Amino acid sequence: MKQTETSLAADPCAAPTAAVALFRSLGDPARLAILRRLAEGEARVTDLVTCVGLAQSTVSAHLSCLRECGLVASRPVGRASLHSLARPELLDLLAAAEQLLAATGEAVDLCPTYGIPSATEESTR
Repeated sequence: MKQTETSLAADPCAAPTAAVALFRSLGDPARLAILRRLAEGEARVTDLVTCVGLAQSTVSAHLSCLRECGLVASRPVGRASLHSLARPELLDLLAAAEQLLAATGEAVDLCPTYGIPSATEESTR
């Protein structure tokens, strides 16, 4: 039995730390945008900078984080590197998330804790 399976069997109410770390890595808007772009195929940092609209150093830092988590791989091509999803299971996870969001409609966006604040809520903060 894997470690996460063992911990789930011991305490089904405890969140596995690896799962928490995975969802935290996916919870950052820039990292999620990078992963969604890489789901379409390999990309250079400059391609990702254009896609997410962040500085090259910021995109590189996010890629480094995703590589350390084992979610993104890179390979050198000349002086650049091409980045890709390291795990095909990420495509399934992203597709499942899209299906879940479609099924819940606006409920996730309207969540007072994690949703996107409305203009009125922003002005009262």
